[in-house]
Amino acid sequence: MRRQGARPGTLDTVRLVIARCSVDYAGRLSAHLPLATRLLLLKADGSVLVHSDSLSYKPLNWMSPPCSLSTLEPEQEQADAGVAEIWKVTQAKTADMLVISIHEILHDSIHELGVDPGLQKDGVEAHLQKLLAEQIETLGDGHRLVRREYMTAIGPVDILATDAQGGSVAVEIKRRGDIDGVEQLTRYLELMNRDPLLAPVAGVFAAQEIKPQARTLAEDRGIRCVVLDYDAMRGMDDSHLRLF
Repeated sequence: MRRQGARPGTLDTVRLVIARCSVDYAGRLSAHLPLATRLLLLKADGSVLVHSDSLSYKPLNWMSPPCSLSTLEPEQEQADAGVAEIWKVTQAKTADMLVISIHEILHDSIHELGVDPGLQKDGVEAHLQKLLAEQIETLGDGHRLVRREYMTAIGPVDILATDAQGGSVAVEIKRRGDIDGVEQLTRYLELMNRDPLLAPVAGVFAAQEIKPQARTLAEDRGIRCVVLDYDAMRGMDDSHLRLF
């Protein structure tokens, strides 16, 4: 064993590793990625993400913080198969495990990114978020606000709420709802549903207008769509929010 219990990243740094590797995930579900060249991203927040040159921005697999990284020597059988070292990433809360078998490291670098100011929403989206947080019952009777800008390992969810039964609800708010917004919410839901303290998490895609393709994709993924009337929410007329 070379290093045990280390955090995947250090303060304000991110580590980028391009390696030939195979990956095994063990938790509520099991998954295996066979040997291939991949990008391993170790972030300062403690998350570890495995990317390939496909699936656009989505990782093939990941481990959300808090987690610890141990670097192990391979067993003889593994070494004979070409494994140079093994990274074992363990989730502190759930004991889920990501095991990365490294055959060859092609690139390894550490970068200091500094403090990020965060995504700046346009004025309408920011105001819609504030208004919906104040009028959270718009989502249905019994809904309660948990917080705005609920932080995940891949960014903040606009609103985290609970429904009448106490279930978690993640809300993504857009001025114009398109497929990219649905994909963004899907990533949040995939990550949040791994957290036993939150799961199951339902999704709500809320926008002033939602494109037909985005609505179709959202409904196919079990995400509820809400059309927001900005003027009504600001009290400029007496119409109600339209819920679909």
